[in-house]
Amino acid sequence: MSSADLRKFRANLRRSVWALMESSNVARFPYPVHGRIPNFVGAELAALRLFNLDTLRNLSVVEVSPDSPQRPVRELVLRSGRVLIMPTPRVSEGFLLLDPGKMSSSEVGYASTISGAFKHGERVEPWSLPKVDLIVTGSVVVDVFGGRLGKGEGYSELEYGILFECGRVAPETNIVTTVHDLQVVIERMPLEPWDFTVDWIVTPTKTLQAKGPRVRPAGLLWEFIDPRKLNEIPLLRTLKERGRC
Repeated sequence: MSSADLRKFRANLRRSVWALMESSNVARFPYPVHGRIPNFVGAELAALRLFNLDTLRNLSVVEVSPDSPQRPVRELVLRSGRVLIMPTPRVSEGFLLLDPGKMSSSEVGYASTISGAFKHGERVEPWSLPKVDLIVTGSVVVDVFGGRLGKGEGYSELEYGILFECGRVAPETNIVTTVHDLQVVIERMPLEPWDFTVDWIVTPTKTLQAKGPRVRPAGLLWEFIDPRKLNEIPLLRTLKERGRC
């Protein structure tokens, strides 16, 4: 499959899942879901199911994407007494660290939102973050082998690459995605060099361990990064200029 055909296939798959979620009335605010990591009915159930995973036992630091369907996960991370690391949207301001020990229980719900994370969290350079025990990411589509598609802008991959470069995650760090059942496909999706696979897929009704091999890029693949992102993301530009984390 040529690069152009691959991009077209992936774009069509995203569009079909967004449309299916809308037609099935499982997509929810914010709208439109097209162009987003879609929020879905049952996101809270998926978060609760995630917290029944043995993978979460004895973990102290969890990185969770800032997407809407992962807000319940962020709240449960904080309520369970774990440290939450949240990338800022589009990684525009790096990463936020939220320590539940520094907020009251009544503040946790708000702290799990983007605006609340900025209020209650501390902006920390990635090389100064604690090591991450688990990553929870959003997806538009995920296959049963662990391949995933985001909304097509590559921010989840950049977040992972930055943390890898800075030694905050390792190839063996588990990655989980919480999605609606309709976002899970049984066909293996072709991957790009910068893609990572997930180890677990958690929906409102089931928990799946990925069937395929674990795939992790070895940090930031600068040759594939759009130069415009260097202008949009100061942290990325800093890392490139430093040549190291």
